Amino acid sequence: MVRNYTLTALCLLPLVSYTALAEDAEKSEYSASAELGFLYKTGNTKSVDVKAGFNLMHEKEKWRSTLAFNILAKKLEEKDEDGNKNFETSDNKWDVLAQTNYTIGEAGKNYLYANLAHEQDKFSSFESQSSFSAGWGRSFYENETSSFFADIGPGVKYDVNRATSESSTNLIIQAQAFYTHKFNDHVEFKQSFIARQATKSGENSAYKSESSITAQLIDALQLKFALRIDYDTEVEEGFEDTNTETSMTLIYNF
Repeated sequence: MVRNYTLTALCLLPLVSYTALAEDAEKSEYSASAELGFLYKTGNTKSVDVKAGFNLMHEKEKWRSTLAFNILAKKLEEKDEDGNKNFETSDNKWDVLAQTNYTIGEAGKNYLYANLAHEQDKFSSFESQSSFSAGWGRSFYENETSSFFADIGPGVKYDVNRATSESSTNLIIQAQAFYTHKFNDHVEFKQSFIARQATKSGENSAYKSESSITAQLIDALQLKFALRIDYDTEVEEGFEDTNTETSMTLIYNF
């Protein structure tokens, strides 16, 4: 039985000081957010789950750069052969993604991009997965309530197999799509999809999807519900090819 369910916001100080920019009347070039979700269970089973993230964006003239970091940790109480209870890690993963866009064309809808990603998952078939790609993208539409943009380009993917510790480097085609819609001033829906398709049969391709709804609580504080799905085409025996993650976190924007 769950006795306590506590969801709190992480009181983070900004990693970068924007004092000089705040003195300007113009809009800041930087925007950032930090999120935290915490779940503690007691009763028949005891467990501790923590999910945290940090996002930073910089926009200036034709350049837009983003940096996103996410971490998930889970510990579950288990009994050993002697009946002693200990907390064992049941999930531990983190990922970081960085992308820079450069706008081209008079209309400002097309852009060139470079994307770098890295992920480590203690309980995945892969000890780590890294990728780099570069290519072309387009903002198909953007208004006060909705936006949709996508990009595609060639790249390279570097995987480290957990069972054998062997590494592999594969050529990929990466495609990304992002959609946002504001229902009103307080509620927003976001959908992202990333495909890293291997160019050769038998090599691992990775697909990621995240759907989320954020609701503004007070000022810069938001509540976020999210569903994340990760799928790998080639995994070792004993590992699932699909992993899902449902979360509820608080987001602080600064």
